[in-house]
Amino acid sequence: MSEQYVYRHRVTFDETNLVGNVYFAHYLRWQGHCREHFLADHAPGVLAALRDGLALVTVSCSAEFYAEGAGLDEVEVRMTLEQSSGNRIGMGFDYLRRTGAGAELLARGRQTVACMRRGAAGLAPEPVPEELRRALHRFAPAAVFGGTP
Repeated sequence: MSEQYVYRHRVTFDETNLVGNVYFAHYLRWQGHCREHFLADHAPGVLAALRDGLALVTVSCSAEFYAEGAGLDEVEVRMTLEQSSGNRIGMGFDYLRRTGAGAELLARGRQTVACMRRGAAGLAPEPVPEELRRALHRFAPAAVFGGTP
């Protein structure tokens, strides 16, 4: 089992709908928050590269829901690397509500990101930056990177 990067979030009431449960779009928003916190914690050089023409383009994202979240819930978003191929990175996300007895799975999500470079002709594919590759390695099964950092 690979290590998981954990982003913790307390649900605010503005993230709920009239019924009182978390509006579905916020789960996708939290994927972005988790990804950005991961970069800040483990690959800060990639953040600098984003200001210098690198683009991390989300090409797909999804979420499947199993239970309802509510205002003031403590949610852990656990991210793992599921695949890496060429300039694309596929991540998995588990959303767990922290309870006194442990955790309850609220949802599962996926996201694929393409590394691109902004240039005069528009966006062009760019290899995954080495710093990001190294940082992701510990959050991936050995098969994703062929077992080597």
